[in-house]
Amino acid sequence: MRFPFVVTALVLAATGCAVDTTSPARAAERFHAALEAHQEDAACGLLARSTAEKLPDRGQTCAQALGDLKLGPGGAVTEVSVWGKEAQVRLAGDTLFLHRFDDGWRVKAAGCRPVHDLPYECEVED
Repeated sequence: MRFPFVVTALVLAATGCAVDTTSPARAAERFHAALEAHQEDAACGLLARSTAEKLPDRGQTCAQALGDLKLGPGGAVTEVSVWGKEAQVRLAGDTLFLHRFDDGWRVKAAGCRPVHDLPYECEVED
């Protein structure tokens, strides 16, 4: 009795269950726009809570820590991959990893570079 599954799959395909790549892309762009405008407090507000809490060294605020890192410019979005509540957004000058929370997409890692066959190495991560 595979028929109901096949029908359901066809209905879902026909109704366009497209993955939203625009929202995580915009969140990544807003994060870098805040950094480029030297609005580190606003950029910290776009981080996942666990990332924002882990970022500063003792005696620093999140904004001070982001300012010290001097992440490069983000640039234009070149690719977005979404799987469930996770996303990877590649910009011309950076790769970010985001998570979708109840209040929207938040940056979990930024300043990321691939390391051969290993996971990405990131300047900002939780």
